[in-house]
Amino acid sequence: MKGRERGRSLIFLPDMNKEDQIQAVAAILENLLQENPEYFIVDISIRPVHNIKVFLDADTGVVIEKCVGYNRKLYRAIVESGLFPDGEFSLEVSSPGLEEPLKMHRQYVKNLGRMVEVTPVEGPVMTGILTGVLEDSITLTEEKGKGKKKEVTEHVILFQNIKSTKIQIVI
Repeated sequence: MKGRERGRSLIFLPDMNKEDQIQAVAAILENLLQENPEYFIVDISIRPVHNIKVFLDADTGVVIEKCVGYNRKLYRAIVESGLFPDGEFSLEVSSPGLEEPLKMHRQYVKNLGRMVEVTPVEGPVMTGILTGVLEDSITLTEEKGKGKKKEVTEHVILFQNIKSTKIQIVI
């Protein structure tokens, strides 16, 4: 990170690239999240014109009031840090939502027992119940057919072989 500490706040240099800015925002947010360790950062992106988008998740689910609170605290902390000296940036803090793929191990653990769609790096898409999560893999229980012709297959899929995993809504 192209910044230097002065007292307790960071002073940011104007030649920071986008990745450095993302790391700086992540550092500020990690500090804010220490008060509530069940919350964690899923993703941070900075789009043109300094549009900062932060996805937070929590082990027990995210409530909108927490997102609003973290948005206010993070906005204030970014202003105080001098990360965007001209003050021209926008900030959005939200939970990933169902349309976003799972990105972190903690998200997989949180969603044990739910119906998911796994797109592997190679091979066909699989849909089933997420029945296991280890450090390096997941277990997906897939059911095909009905009644007497029902087949249940368990797939162990290494994280390195997963292109994306999305939660599926079961009605």
